[in-house]
Amino acid sequence: MKTREEALAYALSFPKTYQEAPFHDNNWQLVRVEGSKKVFLWTYEREGYINLNVKADPQWRDFWRSTYASVIPGWHQNKDHWNTIILDGTVPEQEIQRMIAESYDLVTDSPTRRIYEAVKKIPRGKVATYGQVAEMAGNKKMARAVGNALHKNPDPEKIPCYRVVNAKGELAGEFAFGGEGAQARLLQADGIAVVDGRVDLKIYGI
Repeated sequence: MKTREEALAYALSFPKTYQEAPFHDNNWQLVRVEGSKKVFLWTYEREGYINLNVKADPQWRDFWRSTYASVIPGWHQNKDHWNTIILDGTVPEQEIQRMIAESYDLVTDSPTRRIYEAVKKIPRGKVATYGQVAEMAGNKKMARAVGNALHKNPDPEKIPCYRVVNAKGELAGEFAFGGEGAQARLLQADGIAVVDGRVDLKIYGI
């Protein structure tokens, strides 16, 4: 990814987003989220390169800066919360997309995002119930929403939804997680015993 157009097109692929040039200067094009009007992507040309400003989670902010020389503290923005990506061809496109996606997630703060973040915290070798994930996501009454979110998991490699079971320790329906027996195999690979489609929460519960 080297052009402003590519970056804007990717950002606008997210739900309820729109483009704006607020300074009456076409060099500054940004993408906001409808409703809150929060910006998650700034684009501008500086020193011969298109630059992107993206919001960064503090736990990832320094990782990106240390991994790529062309990811620097946010130019003209709060350097604790924003990074600048210089589109000089040295940062892989998928990584740029990931940083834009993370920025979008940070400004939307949707219940689904909170659910996914909660699931990421379930350690290997442990499981959590739908109710526990709901409570970790900030609302213990949205256990049903947890189930809906996990069945639409956009990134199973990073969001281990197979570690979520019902209040009795029972596994999900076979349609989830890639077919018959898939959840059991994934849990067993984590070192968790599955007996008759159930996990012992006293042993493996968080």
